[in-house]
Amino acid sequence: MTLSFQRLFFAVASIFALFAIMILAKTILIPLSIALLSSFILLPVVKKLEKWGVNKSLSVTFSILGVFIIIGGILLLFSTQFIKLSSEFSDFKEEILTAFTDLTLYINEHVPFLPDLEKEDLIEKIKTWASESSGTLLSKSISGTSAFFAGFIISIIFTFLFLIYRKGLTNAFASFAKVENRPRVVKMLKSVQQVGQKYIIGMVILINLVGLINSVGLWIIGLDNPFFFGFLGATFSILPYIGTTIGTIIPAVFALVSYDTIWVAVGVIILFWAVQLVTDNFLTPKIVGSSLDVNALASILSIIVGASVWGAAGMILFLPFAAMLKVVCEEFDELKPIALLIGTKNYVDDNGKKKNVGKFKKAWSWVKGKFGKEK
Repeated sequence: MTLSFQRLFFAVASIFALFAIMILAKTILIPLSIALLSSFILLPVVKKLEKWGVNKSLSVTFSILGVFIIIGGILLLFSTQFIKLSSEFSDFKEEILTAFTDLTLYINEHVPFLPDLEKEDLIEKIKTWASESSGTLLSKSISGTSAFFAGFIISIIFTFLFLIYRKGLTNAFASFAKVENRPRVVKMLKSVQQVGQKYIIGMVILINLVGLINSVGLWIIGLDNPFFFGFLGATFSILPYIGTTIGTIIPAVFALVSYDTIWVAVGVIILFWAVQLVTDNFLTPKIVGSSLDVNALASILSIIVGASVWGAAGMILFLPFAAMLKVVCEEFDELKPIALLIGTKNYVDDNGKKKNVGKFKKAWSWVKGKFGKEK
């Protein structure tokens, strides 16, 4: 058995072309992907309203408005607290600057090959850099905010259209298959929708639960605004790996500059670390993992690839998309080894018994069969 380099070349070229398209068209594909997941979670609500006699357009409109009001209320609450903290932060600027300067000088004194620095010169340089970079930072913030709201509006429009034309889109996808296989395609699309829906619901439950645990812990520690920092950290945890770090740094820095003792900041760090440990090992597998059925290797790869292709949005979106890809691959015999690589379960044989076959061995057999040819 030898590999067919022609088939292998076309497969690799197709993968590279797919990623190139995803990178070049990310401006439209990211809102489209967000809208797809949003339509998955709103579909049961729309169907419920239609069952009560509300027409399709109004059902979709009311569903989107409901979500918009909820998200708007959350953003308003967070922004109010953020403005309040920003005003308090201005009182701590000198303390933060002094702490940063002392840390820099300490490192400078204990690392021999660094040039000598004076405290007053260092403070002056930091102030000069801050004043020069503030204009650039402001322009980038305005540009980023404008892009965010533009993408948000586009996502709402796509969500509305997906829900309005859902039957037509389903029939169009089913038409690609033979007549006898169309019910199977429709069933597959419903399974994909259910995976996306369960993932979003699981994430919402997880964020609220982790936010509540964080808030109670911060309240016990004695940090001001515990519910704000608790739910802010839980929201940042949507971003795998880096989100938890960001969510921990913000309250830890606030505790460091707000209190005379360092132990409050240490308590905040220990609390978030402990909550993250419990979340990763117990809560996430039970609440979110059961709906995805994606192994750790596929999860990490999807997050890394997503970050490389679409940045932070890709880190969030590619994990549920990997689970959806697994559902699609399970419906085709030629693609089942890919589903085996992504999933956590073995396939069963014709007698209903589980096959104890290594995932990579099974996948490699498929690659040789797909791209190989007999001597």
